[in-house]
Amino acid sequence: MKQTLIIDCSMISTEYFKRAIVMSGVRAQQKEKTRRLLIDAALGQLSAERSFSSLSLREVAKEAGLAPTSFYRHFSDMDELGLTLVDEAGLTLRQLMRQARQRIAKGGSVIQISVATFMELIESNGNVFRLLLRERSGTSAAFRAAVIREIRYFTMELCDYLQHANDLDGEVAYMQANAAVTIVFSAGSDALDIEDKVELEQLSKQTIQQLRFIARGAAELSDRRKALRKRR
Repeated sequence: MKQTLIIDCSMISTEYFKRAIVMSGVRAQQKEKTRRLLIDAALGQLSAERSFSSLSLREVAKEAGLAPTSFYRHFSDMDELGLTLVDEAGLTLRQLMRQARQRIAKGGSVIQISVATFMELIESNGNVFRLLLRERSGTSAAFRAAVIREIRYFTMELCDYLQHANDLDGEVAYMQANAAVTIVFSAGSDALDIEDKVELEQLSKQTIQQLRFIARGAAELSDRRKALRKRR
């Protein structure tokens, strides 16, 4: 007796698409992993003596353990990689501030914890901050604009926090945030070149004192402005 082979096309189709989705996910993960290797390789080569503009595509690819041709699957050129690094550096700064807030919520001085958290970044991942410092005054207009944008985001997020946490006048909160970022960036620039622990501690104390002066002035100015508004 002849048997008829019955094929369920719907089951085959479903299984095919399941495998396709799995393979697509694996490829996406692999692509992101390779992209990450290139980003980390570029950051890892930055130093006091080397800026991003001095890096070559071949150097970055070699450091990442990839063929130079693989670079173009992730970035169109070194400029695109550089802009990606600036974006990541800005994100790192904002995440740093959120991390400091979490530590502050557990108790302690807002300014002391913020400075300590920032100095930990300089010690553990100084090249992220070094990139922002260098490219803020670099030769590339696109890089300068990107760094200014990231610093502005950081400043505005700090401004929002100061305004709500300390009940400050909006304009005063912005002035305090802007001054604080300027002071912290200056301290960070100095910290990159300091290896002595005692000297680093002195720099941290000096930065904390400067930020406290600004905070007191901001609080007094904000109170005066609020009092003037009530009289009107």
